[in-house]
Amino acid sequence: MKYEESLQIVLDYIEENLYEDMDLNRLASVAGYSKYHFLRVFKEAFHMTPSEYVRRRRITESACDIADTEEPISQIGYRHGFNSKENFTRAFKLEHRILPSDYRLVDNSLKLLHRNKAESGVFVLVPRIIELKPFCAMVYKCDEEEPAKFWNKYNCGGLSGKLSGGDAQLDYGFSVWNYEKNKLDYYIGILSRYARGDISGAMELNVEGGLYAVFDTPKANKYTFVNTIHRTWNYINREWSSQSEFVRLGDCDFETYRENSREFSEQIYIHIKWK
Repeated sequence: MKYEESLQIVLDYIEENLYEDMDLNRLASVAGYSKYHFLRVFKEAFHMTPSEYVRRRRITESACDIADTEEPISQIGYRHGFNSKENFTRAFKLEHRILPSDYRLVDNSLKLLHRNKAESGVFVLVPRIIELKPFCAMVYKCDEEEPAKFWNKYNCGGLSGKLSGGDAQLDYGFSVWNYEKNKLDYYIGILSRYARGDISGAMELNVEGGLYAVFDTPKANKYTFVNTIHRTWNYINREWSSQSEFVRLGDCDFETYRENSREFSEQIYIHIKWK
């Protein structure tokens, strides 16, 4: 991420005072801007307001403590700036669509907001080109604006095991173009041939075979995994698609990951054809 040096100064100031009351005038002063200009520049750089940034940073730090310690959740919430367990639980669920207690139990990967620094180094991935036969998957349709939040509900709800009848299976996330509504729909599930459990609430999705570019996301850990996935998708969408020797069809791309593997790497399949 590229942004003005003055914003990095503000981010460092936020980290040093993360659990203090954040005054917008003070943050603007640290950046050397008027309040109006600071707010506009900050939102352009991070796609959120300074108050949203602070809230998400506090929730991220609390999530790390929930996963890594046995400290009571109420104490974790209080230490990270929430004045009651109820307020913390409400904020955590609003951010991730699951309860803090569910997160501790399942320990799935969340989309976290780590201390923000400008990204360095060149990010380049070279895909494998393969031919796939048509296949079917038993899936649930995403009911969240962000697929990452739906993955949280899917993992914490044990929906993969529900579909399979208890067997660990490879999970699929499908981005399917809805021609009628001119938008992408998202689905999560497993291959139909392994769906031997409770399929109520699910539907069958037919996936066309053909040529696919397969990207392996760089190795990560449970705290950086979801962000690494997003960075890989950004690279595919913004750089690879415009520079490659293939035409991206855009009708159905998908990603695969086995949650219980704890390898924190997934494969992304992009439907293509030769130019």
